[in-house]
Order: sequence, then structure tokens, then C-alpha cells
Amino acid sequence: MAQSVGNTSAKKLIRIDVSSDTVCPWCFVGKKNLDKAIDSSKDQFDFEVRWHPYMLNPSAPKEGVLKRDFYREKFGARVQQIEGRMEEVFRGIGYKYDTSGLTGNTLDSHRLLTFAGHQGFDKQHALAEELGLGYFTQGRYIGDRDFLVEAASKAGIEGAAEFLENPDNGLNEVYEELQKYSTQISGVPFYVINGKHKLSGGQPPEVFMKTFQVAAKDGSS
Repeated sequence: MAQSVGNTSAKKLIRIDVSSDTVCPWCFVGKKNLDKAIDSSKDQFDFEVRWHPYMLNPSAPKEGVLKRDFYREKFGARVQQIEGRMEEVFRGIGYKYDTSGLTGNTLDSHRLLTFAGHQGFDKQHALAEELGLGYFTQGRYIGDRDFLVEAASKAGIEGAAEFLENPDNGLNEVYEELQKYSTQISGVPFYVINGKHKLSGGQPPEVFMKTFQVAAKDGSS
């Protein structure tokens, strides 16, 4: 995602660290809004987006459970209201919010995202997109190996199947990232821009754009 700096008019680099879980709908909404903000600001700045793991439910079963059953158990009588709100929000970004399929443990998706980062943060960002599209709009299961490999392939990531085969691959790195980026926050999405400016939640593009301007002016890039 970082673009080359021109010889005559060097752009300031905006680095964005995103803490996110792959089953958090507001994280996907926030990503789409962040992408809009980046697209609107790319003539002014270069960007580097790095994704870091957060686990909303570390003890979620690896084999997965039905999303609808999980949501009913988690939200009780509020489930229809909450799902209705998310459907409305997703319509606002051009997608149909899909509550079919399974939800469950996200560790493998975070292992894959950290692996992708070593092949380029642009590919990591593209993987976050493919995972979100599949899980939130197509009923794909975030813990399904075939889905993860398919998403990685679409994002241009090589060696995903072999990497995921060994459950220890990337594990230490995920836990190091969790320790570094997640211990001081209580929810996601959470953004740190140029190491200093912090935002949380599914912010609209305008909020990101204003923060880019402030970060560039204070010289923290």
C-alpha cells in the first residue's frame, strides 16, 4: 500500500496500525471507510497499513458454531435489533450482511495475516479484505482451511496452504503481536496513526482524513 515517493515532491508517510478481529463486523466496516479515506488522500500522502491481531473470544471452538445460535446466546432479546442495525450499516457500504454459516476461533486467520505481512503490507491489507468479504457477506467460515487458502490466493499470497498445515507456524508471532498491540485496548477496531493518534470503532472516512492531516502537520511521520 505504500507508494513510491516522487523525486520532486516527497509525500509524507502515514502509517496506520490496525488492531482487529476477523469476526468483528465493525472492523470490516472500519476497513471499508479507511480505504475510502486513503483513496481520497493518496494524492497528498503515502500510506502503510499494518494489521495486528485481536481475539474477541480466544476460547471460541475451532470446529465452529452456527452464527445465528451464537448471536442468540450472546445478545439474547436484543439479537434482532443488533442484526438489523448491522444489516443497515452494511447496506451503507454496499454489501448484504450475511448471518448464515459458522463462526468460531480466529487464530488461524490471524496466523495467516501475520504470514501475509512478510510478503508485503499491501498483500496483508488485501487479505483482510478477502477474509471480511467471505465471512461477512458470503457465509464463509473464518476457521475453514480451504476458505483461508482461497482468500490468500486472491490476495496474491504464496505458500498459504503449506504455512497453515503446521499449527505452530506463526503462533509465537501472533502472541507477540497480541501482547504488543492488544493488551492496552478493550475493543476493536482500534487504529494508531503515525504511532500517536488513536481512533476506535467504525469511523467514517472524514474522521480518518482529518486525522491524516493532523498527523502530517505534527511531524510525527
